[in-house]
This record gives sequence, C-alpha cells and structure tokens, in this order.
Amino acid sequence: MIAPSILSADFARLADEAAAVAGSDWLHVDVMDAHFVPNLTLGLPVVSSLLKATDIPLDCHLMIEDPARWAPPYAEAGAYNVTFHAEAADDPVAVARDIRAAGAKAGLSIKPNTPIEPYLEILRGFDTLLVMSVEPGFGGQSFMPEVLDKARTVRRLVDAGELRLVVEIDGGINDDTIAQAAEAGIDCFVAGSAVYDTDDPGRAVTALRAAAASASPHLTA
Repeated sequence: MIAPSILSADFARLADEAAAVAGSDWLHVDVMDAHFVPNLTLGLPVVSSLLKATDIPLDCHLMIEDPARWAPPYAEAGAYNVTFHAEAADDPVAVARDIRAAGAKAGLSIKPNTPIEPYLEILRGFDTLLVMSVEPGFGGQSFMPEVLDKARTVRRLVDAGELRLVVEIDGGINDDTIAQAAEAGIDCFVAGSAVYDTDDPGRAVTALRAAAASASPHLTA
C-alpha cells in the first residue's frame, strides 16, 4: 500500500494534487498543531473539504496534543484512518475506542526514539501502527533505518496471529529506502517528496508499489 503525503503537495491545489495520485491506497494527511510538534499545517476544515474532493481514503496522522479531544471529529468527518501519537495520549486505548466508535480505523504512532515494547499489549485495540522513520514535524528528512527493528517485532506478532493490524511507516521513504522497509515487514508506505517532487506523481506511486512488492516476501506471499 502506498499513501502519498500531501505535506509535500501544493497546498493551494490540494484537490488537483489528490487527483494526481488517483489509484493510491490512502492519502496521508499530516495534521500538526505547533505544540506537539513545532510546525503548523492544516486541520479539520481542510480535511473536511478534501474529503469532498477525492475518493482516496484519507489517512489522517495527528501530530497534536490532546488527541482524546481532537481525534474523534476527524473520524466523524469521514476520514478512513485516524492515527495519533502514543506520546500525546494518557489513555491510548480509550482514544482508539472513541475513533472506532466515530466510524474510522484507529492508528497508533510512535516517534523514532520511543520503544515499541510498552505498547505491544495495547496494539490489539488498534487497526494501524505507524512507525516514524524521521522525527515528526517536518517533511524531507532522511530515513532512519534503526526504527525497522520495531516493525520487525510487530510483523512477527502479526504473522503469528497475535495481532491484526496494518504496519505503516512514515519518513524518508523513496526509491532507495522502500526496499529496506518492505523487507522489515511494512504493509503501507507513506511517501511525500518521492511522489510529489516528481513530474508524474501517479507514475511515482506505481513505481514505489512495485519496488515494495518485489522486495518483500510478506507482500508477495
């Protein structure tokens, strides 16, 4: 699965930029509040408008404080998957329950320096785990391969039937790094610059999907 990130798109032309990646599995939307992370991007009104302009399921990644208050409205608006950060939530399981009750899949994201082990037990309450392979807050950063051990740990649990969720990665995914991530057991790849900084974003999505599939026995099995 490829999820182009509109963080790298032209914000003045979001409907057109979504159309340029028609056929993508998800459209990744980075919501930043200038508190949990230093950057500020967009919020619920823009997401609501984008939902009317595209049929691609929206994968909303909330890099925000107080997800218990702010995450469920994204589900209510029609987002397909709503992911929030473990580091921002006092009770991640309760937030996930509220997101699901509002009609969306629930995702948990962890920063590069956050260990996965404390969260393994609660992942049964989630549909997606988003492993950050850059520090959240800005696009265009370099891929951090050391985070792939987290993906391998969760992949083993999924393959053993102990968990049922999509393992997603976000940060620095491009033609040079996607194979490493695929080999580690990633299901869904968020790509920003590697898609939108090209002459043909749709073709870039197709190429990334093929590269991931050819590199991973998990994805081709």
